[in-house]
Amino acid sequence: MSAGSEPTRLLADRRTLLKCAGAGLATLIAPGVTLTAFGAEKRPAGEPASAKVRWGMLIDSSKCAADCDRCVSACRDENGWGSTGHPDSDPQWIRKVALRDPKSGLERSLPVMCQHCANPACVDVCPTGASFKRADGIVLVDRHICIGCRYCMMACPYKARSFVHEPIEEQKTVAPRGKGTVEGCTLCVDRVDAGKKPACVEACAAEASGAMTFGDLNDPDSDIAKAIAALPTTQIRSDLGMDPGVRYRNL
Repeated sequence: MSAGSEPTRLLADRRTLLKCAGAGLATLIAPGVTLTAFGAEKRPAGEPASAKVRWGMLIDSSKCAADCDRCVSACRDENGWGSTGHPDSDPQWIRKVALRDPKSGLERSLPVMCQHCANPACVDVCPTGASFKRADGIVLVDRHICIGCRYCMMACPYKARSFVHEPIEEQKTVAPRGKGTVEGCTLCVDRVDAGKKPACVEACAAEASGAMTFGDLNDPDSDIAKAIAALPTTQIRSDLGMDPGVRYRNL
């Protein structure tokens, strides 16, 4: 047996045990609300998430007005989160961030959310496997086995996750939440599995400037792949080697 194989096996066994325990707890949740991995029941039978696809987003900051928050309000309405009244503990599914270049004075306003990295630090540090990445690149949290340690929050350089401190009322069944767990942007995975775009992208296209493009990064014929191939884009903190699935233009 090679060095380190036994701890690895024990960790895998622990994760398996916790996942089984979490599945049993699903029956204790209120009717209609199941804290399972997002979207797992929305995909057509026999068509699991595939590594052939990698979902991603391109945001053109030059089209994103500082006074526009339609993406934020659409996410809030779709997923049922809101302000807690305590800014330091408000949900961080998506937020508008103001940037200013001190040399040129150029200012930009852009939405920041989970970047759905190919090599997500949140997944690496999670002790239970609650933070995980689907085969198609969407990074999620399994609330059944999240123990609220918040290691993923500390590891995320984008401050894209938040901890649920208070009881949740009037939950959306497509985006279940739970006190004592960590949460963040899911790319509206239930909508994606149903062949739709995330709520923020649809709202931006219909009611704002159309600054957000969503699609399959692996498909050279997709709108997002063509846009990325045509002009330079930026990945926030690309130096960390996590390969974010969210890219920005005109930063």
